Amino acid sequence: MKAPSSPSTPIERASRSDGAESRTRILYAALSLFADHGFAKTSTREIAKAAGVNIAAISYYFGDKAGLYNATFCEPMGGNASDFIALFERPDLPTNEALRIYMAAYVEPLKLGEVVRQCMRLHMREMLEPTSRWAEEVERDVRGPHEALVRILCRHLGLTKADDDVHRLALAIGGLAIQLFVMQDVVDTLRPALRKSDASIDTWAERLHLYAMAMVDADAARRAAGRLGTTAATTATTATAPSISDLIVLPASKPASPKTSRKKIP
Repeated sequence: MKAPSSPSTPIERASRSDGAESRTRILYAALSLFADHGFAKTSTREIAKAAGVNIAAISYYFGDKAGLYNATFCEPMGGNASDFIALFERPDLPTNEALRIYMAAYVEPLKLGEVVRQCMRLHMREMLEPTSRWAEEVERDVRGPHEALVRILCRHLGLTKADDDVHRLALAIGGLAIQLFVMQDVVDTLRPALRKSDASIDTWAERLHLYAMAMVDADAARRAAGRLGTTAATTATTATAPSISDLIVLPASKPASPKTSRKKIP
């Protein structure tokens, strides 16, 4: 009879640990090289050398160069769009709380430091030298959160259907967080203290939440003023509009001709 095997031996655990470490080294070596040189100008041999692994390890862990390139977009900052949406689009959340969670989750990866900087360089390079990956990225990680935010704003503003202004508002709110990723070098030059610690990133999340709510309140006020103006204009038009009977001009009656006396001819 075969003896039952233990869940994992120390050698097996060490092997799995070594494998995970090798995969991670490959991933981050590829991220750095792809960000600096682009997909076409980076070879798997260069990646393997930078990661300190055999070139066959790339095929083992990622399938091929394209699979590794995709992984550099998806994995370093962690999470995915579905998890992100599930955090802030719960139906029981008021708009204020939904936007607080949205901003906190959005800027959390900034705490990863240099990894995020490399991810942003990779995204910028992909926009300049596009592969099919950029279109996939928009569909996978951009469209979903944007549409979820639009749905939240529609509920808050009492709209049954999103109009262009709701999309403008959603893009502007998302842009508040995105600019921190895009402008890392600018922020570090102008005011390094704003990104120096995890606590400073948390402060950014709190402030961006307040800015986003101010934008929502401003748009709600604009819409309310527009409705009030339309109602007032309609009321004024109705009050001063002439009736149909006022517009009908009746012909003036002919004045009666004076009676003249006629003399009889003898």
